[in-house]
Amino acid sequence: MNPDTPDPVIDLMESQKQVTAKGGTMRLGAYPCTITEGTLAHTIYGTTHISERHRHRWEFNNAYLSQYEQAGMVASGKNPESNLVEIVELPNHPFFIGVQYHPELKAR
Repeated sequence: MNPDTPDPVIDLMESQKQVTAKGGTMRLGAYPCTITEGTLAHTIYGTTHISERHRHRWEFNNAYLSQYEQAGMVASGKNPESNLVEIVELPNHPFFIGVQYHPELKAR
């Protein structure tokens, strides 16, 4: 990610911007996510509340959320405490979904 971009759609998390010693300072561990009913994510999970594991320093910048929603993207999952976007999808696409977390960490 370019720190000098005028449009940081994906941005370094606010809590990470002053971190210089990178070892062990990422957003790590399981975090809650509230899923919107009627979305593909809801169909996949079958529930409105999940917990998934994270390992990153980056986030979707909510300053751009309304523009993305106007263009058709749905933020179908958000962290209920921080309002961070965790899941995005395109409802008019047969299967377009993206997640911020690592669902493979729970897979066996």
